Amino acid sequence: MPSCSDPQAEQHRMNADGSKVDPSSRLQSDPLLYDHPVAMRIALGLWVFSALLFIAIAVPTLKDGVQVVDDQVHRWVVSIEWGPAVVASQFLDFVGSAWIVWPTMAGVAGWLAWSRRWEAFSTWVVAMVVSQLMIGPVKGLYMRPRPTMSLVETSSWSFPSGHAVVGGAIAIAAVIVLVPAGPKRRNLELLAIAFAVVMALSRVYLRAHWLSDAVAGVALGAAIALGAAAVTHLIDEHWHSHSADPEPTRSSLS
Repeated sequence: MPSCSDPQAEQHRMNADGSKVDPSSRLQSDPLLYDHPVAMRIALGLWVFSALLFIAIAVPTLKDGVQVVDDQVHRWVVSIEWGPAVVASQFLDFVGSAWIVWPTMAGVAGWLAWSRRWEAFSTWVVAMVVSQLMIGPVKGLYMRPRPTMSLVETSSWSFPSGHAVVGGAIAIAAVIVLVPAGPKRRNLELLAIAFAVVMALSRVYLRAHWLSDAVAGVALGAAIALGAAAVTHLIDEHWHSHSADPEPTRSSLS
């Protein structure tokens, strides 16, 4: 995952005029990403992948092919229903509900603001706002019916899975904004990815969503989290590089 190169190298970066970077001129002294171009490329790849699924669901001829796979997976998960797995999936259903999601979003935002970690705060707010905008309005646009025989109460339309979008966005963004870049973060990023995937698959297992709903949702959530971090970091870098440039002297203008 695109979390770090060498933090010490970042601390000794130089401005264009040869002076050392002043951490106080940044949004925060410990930038979220040390290799944001990699994060940007991964985010773009995830955006493209999710966009292809969005297009496939929107085009009737392509949607029919996707639905064949979705139907086969739906029949399979019905055949392998197992009590403990259902309970675990229902617990994840609660974890992804508004009772947990909204306090988590507000709590992390409040902590980052209180800590004056403005790059992290900006990343978190952007990721959360965009992820929410990509659920309700998009569901209303596609109006895709849900699978039958759901094991949990559902509302609204099926595509994309809101739990999958939120699971990917919150899990990955939380690691990025709360954990300093380094080997420890890499391990936690892998755990965050695993959590997001399990959350998405639990929606399929509960028959609350089609497989394509969950796959598109988790890819979109991850893309939003990484994209928000990469863009915020890029803006901070750009602003810092311009603010660090020495003002032209009178002799240089004459």
